[in-house]
Amino acid sequence: MKPKILIVDDEVRMQRIFEINLSPKYEVLTSGDGQEALELVKTQNITLMITDLKMPGMSGMALLKEVRRVLPDLPVIIMTAYGTVENAVQAMKEGVADYILKPIKMDEMEILIEKTLSLRRLKEENRDLRQELKTIYGPGNIVGNHPSMQKVIQLIQQVAGTKATVLVQGESGTGKELVARAIHYESDRSSKPFVVINCAAIPSNLLESELFGYEKGAFTGAVKTKRGRLELADRGTLFLDEIGEMPKELQVKILRVLEEQKIQRVGGTEDMEVDNRIIAATNKDLKQAVEAGAFRDDLYYRLNVFTVLIPPLRERKEDIPLLVEHFLAKHRETFKKKVIGVTERAFPLLMNYSWPGNVRELENFLVRGMVLCGSETIEVGDLPEELRREERGEEAKVPADKEELKRIKKQAQQKIKEEIEKKFVVEALSQGAGNIQRSAGKVGMDRRQFQNLIKKYGISKKDFGNG
Repeated sequence: MKPKILIVDDEVRMQRIFEINLSPKYEVLTSGDGQEALELVKTQNITLMITDLKMPGMSGMALLKEVRRVLPDLPVIIMTAYGTVENAVQAMKEGVADYILKPIKMDEMEILIEKTLSLRRLKEENRDLRQELKTIYGPGNIVGNHPSMQKVIQLIQQVAGTKATVLVQGESGTGKELVARAIHYESDRSSKPFVVINCAAIPSNLLESELFGYEKGAFTGAVKTKRGRLELADRGTLFLDEIGEMPKELQVKILRVLEEQKIQRVGGTEDMEVDNRIIAATNKDLKQAVEAGAFRDDLYYRLNVFTVLIPPLRERKEDIPLLVEHFLAKHRETFKKKVIGVTERAFPLLMNYSWPGNVRELENFLVRGMVLCGSETIEVGDLPEELRREERGEEAKVPADKEELKRIKKQAQQKIKEEIEKKFVVEALSQGAGNIQRSAGKVGMDRRQFQNLIKKYGISKKDFGNG
């Protein structure tokens, strides 16, 4: 479909010139009257309006103001034989795309039209992309009906519209970056950059220059000036992942950014102002790190303005069916697989596993299952061996490296913890004859905490009496 251009000029001759020259490439509508042109703007799908400045009745400037009320984003080019600096400045203030003097040279006008329409297309693409990103990363993409996850979603919506610093806490794999992105794309900074830096992934001697940038000649190898992540995130959001790993000497510089919104490049001498919203994340207990002297207390209190705590997957297993459906839908197109679910035999493995790697581990297991399965459902044999081994209660294999040792130890600790918790609840219910209030009181817990444990382990109070 050709772009639709509206020409507004009280000279019929000018209207005709535009029609002859532009019709091969564009659909051209003409009007010699401002009021008539306004009606066309309201009723026709106009792509661009070109209007004369001086016209009887409604002037081009008056028409522009009325059009802005109807279609604020419609690009408008003003043309006039009476060009002055004042007119040009006023037109720009009203948001015209460009300003051109008569007599019109049609080759120049065609270049101007194409430039204006290209800019409009770019703006539309950017707007669509922002909307797509908001759909992908917004709070609606965070899956979970468990009360703890509903609270996370509610907190995201409450804090997104503010500039408050946010600390996201949770174990590895719980989705801390997903929460940070949701806050950003729900905020009025969503059209600006979301910049990520993982403080644990960059050597401490390079982390400062990555964050603050450096001047040419600041050190050996600094052959040109480089902007840091703080500059790149100006007017947007900087996500400091694993901030608990940040060296203490760098923590004081981040504290200054938070307090003064000023930075200085490595090797630089001048302060630069930045407008950053900082979201930090950690899988550590920062308060404990403060007490151990590994983290600055002043930075901790400055970061801990607003905290979002993401629960581990083992504490919200009711969400596993939703997550399975979400991840299968997410990867179905990528792997060209029509996998619609998990078999009845395989599903209990997912529900009974301790998930030390949390939601990320579940996603990885499902991706593996999708790749291996030969039907529309993931079978037991399509799932990883460690998941099946835990279900069988077999002894874990000897770890092959440090990371596997760490993972297996975490799994074993979690399994022991869950076994103790379950026995604890069963014993309490036995003592309280199945009465939740009485049982909770006997072990010094409030009713809600105790009910959460009952729900977590699928224990039926009916097995313990009539209370």
